[in-house]
Amino acid sequence: MTEESLRELLESIQAGKQSVDDVITRLRAMPFEDIGFAKIDHHRSIRCGFPEVIYAEHKTPDQVAAIFDRCVRAGTNVIATRASCQVYDAVVGVCDKAEYHEVARAVTLRQQEAVPSQGTVAIVSAGTSDLPVAEEARVTAEIMDQRTATLYDVGVAGIHRLFAHSESLQSASVAVVVAGMEGALASVVGGMVECPVIAVPTSVGYGASFHGLAALLGMLNSCAAGVTVVNIDNGFGAGYTASLINRRRESKQE
Repeated sequence: MTEESLRELLESIQAGKQSVDDVITRLRAMPFEDIGFAKIDHHRSIRCGFPEVIYAEHKTPDQVAAIFDRCVRAGTNVIATRASCQVYDAVVGVCDKAEYHEVARAVTLRQQEAVPSQGTVAIVSAGTSDLPVAEEARVTAEIMDQRTATLYDVGVAGIHRLFAHSESLQSASVAVVVAGMEGALASVVGGMVECPVIAVPTSVGYGASFHGLAALLGMLNSCAAGVTVVNIDNGFGAGYTASLINRRRESKQE
């Protein structure tokens, strides 16, 4: 249920195209739909600006497919994160138009017409090993209608690679910076741009990186102003937050 679909329902009553009882039947599932093992929040897009997102990890493929199917029926865009190939195979069984993003481990379906943002979300990764998290951020931002620009493998060990893209980076409305090891890239980018920087620590690194804890602490202690930090490997959270920031920025410009 989106604001647009709710408006269409109400207008159909006004125009006499549907009865009140017909619309009430459709609205019964509006707050949430209980399918036993999950309660699907069909109201979330109205409250939060985007439908409920399916976290696929630790769910069975059949559970994800069932939830995905109910979201598809609601007519919204759909995304499932942390999805394996087995999950995708199950989803395709109920929705053959679903798309699998292998590197990002995400399944998406676009049902709403895209309205691309004016501003750009820059997705910056330190190394190729960080790509799964960076791609999760990109796929999330794009299903939320954000224009993205990707700057990959531009970490501090070869900082000239980042500087070569200074113009593109500085024109972004929001920057998502993904890095493992010591996580220094977020501070460098934070010192180059005037836009908000969302830092994403990854679990990439050797022993003393402690599965991303070193990068997380480094980013939390950044001396660059304007850097905020999400959880380890949470590309989805970064892409979602960047989209909300860019949306609000553009709505104020209208």
